[in-house]
Amino acid sequence: MQSNETPQTAMLPLSGCRVLERSDTVAAAYAGRMLAALGAQVVMLEPPGGSRLRQAPPLIDGGESALFAYLAVGKRSLAADLSTPSGRALLERELACADILIDDTPVREREALGLSPQAVSRLRPDLVHVSVLPFGAAGPKADWDGDEVNLLHAGGEGFLLPNGLSHELFPDRPPLKIYGHFGGYQGGAMAAFCALSAWWAVPAAGGQYVDVSVQDAVLSVGAFALQRLGDGSLEHRTSRRFRYGGVFEAQDGFIELLTLEDRQWASLVQLLGSPAWAADPGLGDPLERSRRGDEINGHIREWMARHPVEDIVRRAQELGVPAAKYRLPAEVVDGEQERARGLFAPAELASGQEAGILVAPFQFRCTPLPRKGRVPALDEMAQEASA
Repeated sequence: MQSNETPQTAMLPLSGCRVLERSDTVAAAYAGRMLAALGAQVVMLEPPGGSRLRQAPPLIDGGESALFAYLAVGKRSLAADLSTPSGRALLERELACADILIDDTPVREREALGLSPQAVSRLRPDLVHVSVLPFGAAGPKADWDGDEVNLLHAGGEGFLLPNGLSHELFPDRPPLKIYGHFGGYQGGAMAAFCALSAWWAVPAAGGQYVDVSVQDAVLSVGAFALQRLGDGSLEHRTSRRFRYGGVFEAQDGFIELLTLEDRQWASLVQLLGSPAWAADPGLGDPLERSRRGDEINGHIREWMARHPVEDIVRRAQELGVPAAKYRLPAEVVDGEQERARGLFAPAELASGQEAGILVAPFQFRCTPLPRKGRVPALDEMAQEASA
């Protein structure tokens, strides 16, 4: 693998780290994406026809996958048929100069492709090998397939959907899933953290094989709901909600409001115009407010329905009330806060088009992340690999 660093990327936290990624799922691809954003050189080892994520919806004009563009920006691509001797030779060559391998190949296929933990360890005993599978690589479900909707429910989050205002407005709506790839991103984030932890420990412990289960990652998100089982509580979509607060419909859109502290409650009362009902001495007690949550929400809803979203959010922020507008995608991309933080940057797609793509869900004060990126064309490294 040849270096693809610029002076800017050479200053990033993972400068010099080389990652080989074999991904067919959002979880594994997102793990590689996070490492690439941190400055690692990430090469996607794709099958000859490319990763299936290249055709994943939604599609941009021209047929490119918007999802793949986000997951692949900043990486490079090398095609290899691992069922052939030449493909296996290419795999071994790339493993020889990699620090981390991220792989979501099903367990049943790994031995034949030279990707079993034992085979990889024999080639590179000091390599960090991160397996990212729906239900992990060990145990009775290791061979199970799982898509986003399966994993969201297997991790318990689906049991709690829809809840709050969504359940009130649509009580007959079936429990489906959170929009997008919530479970995949959770699994990918966990895989990235595990990869970094194991790589940090290489000088002391040598290489490691890390087994990441996306189901476990989703389960960890709902840890609070599990903790409540200890006091006999079982949360359900019909009962899971904030005691007061949550989602409200304003004159021209929806707002989410959450007050957890006494000072925030006092500011909320001020936002609402200090109504007479809020002067009830009992509401000065947080526990009493929780018990009377339905009553409080009724008052808040009546007030919200009479005011525009932008006015509510602006005034709430001035007073220190945690409140935010539910915005359309176009509003997010062009938002004042997003522009000020530089959350989106232009990237060149494989077709040559330019599109704004989220840089990363984190920033470094002293080491700015690269502002531009490129989505690699399939097997763009073929000439380098044969050199």
